[in-house]
Order: sequence, then C-alpha cells, then structure tokens
Amino acid sequence: MLSKNSYGRDKIIEGLNVTAEMLNPDSITRQLNDQISLAKAFVVIAKESNNLQFAWELSAQIRNSQILLSNAALRRSPLTLRESETAVRDMALLLFQAQQLHYDSSTMIMRLKARIQDLEEQMSSVTDKSNKYGQIAAEEVPKSLYCLGVRLTTEWFKNSDMQKKVIRNVQNSMKLKDNNLYHFCVFSDNILATSVVINSTASNSLNPNKLVFHLVTDEVNYAAMKAWFTMNSFRGVTVDVQKFEDFKWLNASYVPVLKQLQDSDTQNYYFSGSNDGGKTPIKFRNPKYLSMLNHLRFYIPEVFPSLKKLVFLDDDVVVQKDLSGLFTVDLKGNVNGAVETCMETFHRYHKYLNYSHPLIRSHFDPDACGWAFGMNVFDLVEWRKRNVTGIYHYWQEKNVDRTLWKLGTLPPGLLTFYGLTEPLDPNWHVLGLGYTNVDPQVIGNGAVLHFNGNSKPWLKIAMEKYKPLWEKYVDFTHPMLERCNFH
Repeated sequence: MLSKNSYGRDKIIEGLNVTAEMLNPDSITRQLNDQISLAKAFVVIAKESNNLQFAWELSAQIRNSQILLSNAALRRSPLTLRESETAVRDMALLLFQAQQLHYDSSTMIMRLKARIQDLEEQMSSVTDKSNKYGQIAAEEVPKSLYCLGVRLTTEWFKNSDMQKKVIRNVQNSMKLKDNNLYHFCVFSDNILATSVVINSTASNSLNPNKLVFHLVTDEVNYAAMKAWFTMNSFRGVTVDVQKFEDFKWLNASYVPVLKQLQDSDTQNYYFSGSNDGGKTPIKFRNPKYLSMLNHLRFYIPEVFPSLKKLVFLDDDVVVQKDLSGLFTVDLKGNVNGAVETCMETFHRYHKYLNYSHPLIRSHFDPDACGWAFGMNVFDLVEWRKRNVTGIYHYWQEKNVDRTLWKLGTLPPGLLTFYGLTEPLDPNWHVLGLGYTNVDPQVIGNGAVLHFNGNSKPWLKIAMEKYKPLWEKYVDFTHPMLERCNFH
C-alpha cells in the first residue's frame, strides 16, 4: 500500500504544506488519513456486531496513526517512509481483516441505514413525549399564580373600601367611550400576564393618561382582576375589567363555538380524548381552543359598541415602544392591521387550512400570506359595515366536524379577515420568543414582543434569555407577589 515515489525518500523537506499533502494522491499523510477514516467506520460496525476485541484493535491502531500525524505536524515536515511503514502496514492488515468479516461498503451502508432508522424512531418517540410534556407544562397553572388569584379574590370580598373605590370612579366611564383616546383590549384569565401588558405599555407611552385598557376575563378571575387593578396604578392609564358571563348576547343560539360545546362528539374530542389511537397531536385537542376568552376576539365590536378603533393585545406580549402610532396607521379600508408571517413557506394559508376540502380550495389562495394574532389594529367601523362577525360565524359553522382546520383561532381568523387585512411594518410585532431564537437586533427594534409558543415567561419552561424582557415589568417586591413566592 506504500507508494514508491519521491515521497518515499527519507529526506525531510523543510516546512509542511498540509493542504498540498492532502491533495497529493501519493502522500503518506493522505494514506494514513484515509485509513483512519475507514477504520473509524469499521469500529462502529464492529461494536454493532459485538466484536469488541476487533473494535479495540482498530481503535488502538487509529491512535498510533494519529500520533504519527501529530508528530509530523508539530515538527512541520512530512512523514517519511521509514517512520510510517509499520503503521501503514498494520492498519492495512486490520482493514483487510474487516473486509473478510464482511465490513465492506455495502454491508456497512445497510447496517448504518438500519441504525439510522432505529435512531430516528427513538428520536420521534422522544420528540413526541417532549411535545406532550411541554404542552402539559404550558397548560398547568403555576402555584404562585393560583396563590395570587386566591389572595386577591379574598382581598376583594373583605375590602369594602376597594369595592366602593370602583363604584365611585365614574370618570372612567366617560373615558371608556371617548374615541379621542387610545383604546386597547386584552382577553385573559392571567392576572400577572395582563398586568405586564399594561405596565409595559404605560412605561413606554409618551401619553399614558390617554391610554384606556379594556380587560375581559371570566367569572372565576373577575374579583381577583378587579382587586389587582384597583390596588395598583399604571402612570395614569385607565383600566376597566369585565367578565364575559355578563354579556347576555353571548349564548349558544348566537355563538357557534358555544353551540358546538353542547355536541357530544365535540365534548369527547376535546375533553375525553379522541378515538383515533393517538394519531391526533395533543395540541389539537386542547380545550382552551374552545374557550370564549379565545374566541371573544371575533366579537370585539359587540363587546365595545361605542368604539371606532382599537388595538387588540394577547396576554403573552410585552411592549417596549410607544404604540400611539398604531392609531394613525392607514388601513386603506381594511378591517384588520396585522404583521405578516410569510417570510417562510410554512406560514402561508396551506399550512393552517385543509386544501383537500373543496370549500377551502375554491375560496382561498393556498400561497396567501399568513399573519399573526397578538397585536392587531381593528377598524371597528369597517368591521360592522362588512359584518365580519357574520363571516366568522359562517366558517365556524362549516367546521363543526373539524374538516376545514383543527387548531386554534388563527385559521378561522385567516378565513374571516381574508382580503380585509392590511400588512403592518414587521417592527410593530415581533414573534417567536416563546419557542425559538430571534435575532437580537429584531428584538431591539420591536414595539411588541410576543412570547407565542409553550415557553411562556411566567412558566418554569420559559426561555431564560428572554425572561428579563418580561420580568422587568414585574414588581417582585409587591406584598402580594412576595406572599405567593414570585421570584
């Protein structure tokens, strides 16, 4: 296997050009490197075949050859025939023995393919378990949040002065309908997350006294929400809290989602698990997607009948710029102002909707650009004029058997606001802080940062590098938070 050429002479050439050595087909250095690469592959196969003695012999010879190469590199001169002949010969004998054991390329490929397939199956199983556990962790209410809700509820009912303060604050009722102010809405059952949304918006506002926040929660969290936003102030921001159970028009005869909740098949799908042998991912069966707090975004004009323009914020966002500019954005006759997410193909309509269904295929371009909920500007005058809620009802009723889409409020949103959405500057709404890496420069330029994904900043599974962006708007010295072990 040794070449009989000028590289075989004992003369040591001054200087070592590694690139030239590796490109030269007659180089001893190259021969040794090729042998080492092949031997490493055979070590894997020997171990897979439980031939541990042969694997050890190969590994030992690999180390010997690597020492020779290392010494040559240190002295900056090529290997000579005399010093490398034994190593090359011994390795050649081992490689020949490997061939006799059928460790040839075709056998190696077959074994490696089988090994890769086995590893892929293991990885798929681990990924599936990780997704399930991540989903469970995301849905679990942390003890500290539960504690905060209980303490605030208790405080509300025992503190009559706090209740009287809310009743006396009649000035707020005027602001709630004043279209010269900046109106925001948040639908949530998470007190601390909602507080961060309001605090961060107020802290970065040029005119916080012109901000009005309309909060809608549920019966369970209503008293706690009222207590928190009564005992805390946010630079003069007006905060109003309602519960959706008080909306008498929100009933099964009008709202398709509530009607579907009465259906036994729907109840079984979301609350008892599906009967498809686990083929449906757990996230598709999350009951939160039938929550009225999730679907209330499609009824905003009815929730706030006096308002003309409003910014919708999810409770998993944090604001780091003044948002007054959103209220002067020209929506060009459209209803929804949103940041598009179609920089990648998987954020186009075909990702969210079932294009094998003729109703979807005939009405919507599969390559239409998707957009994000979480920070949206809504022209409520145009909304009412175009009966957008009626459009939503139409598609929600068509999807009673979940054949048009499976997951969440974004797919019906894409259908409802199709042709009615005006793209906004991407800096208004930066997504992905709840599950992926985001360019630090993009984060720095973002007005609203969205922790969409399972890794919410108030959970233990949050992404540590992004938590400070959210935590800076939490006063951990607040007595209520200290008592509930927030840290």
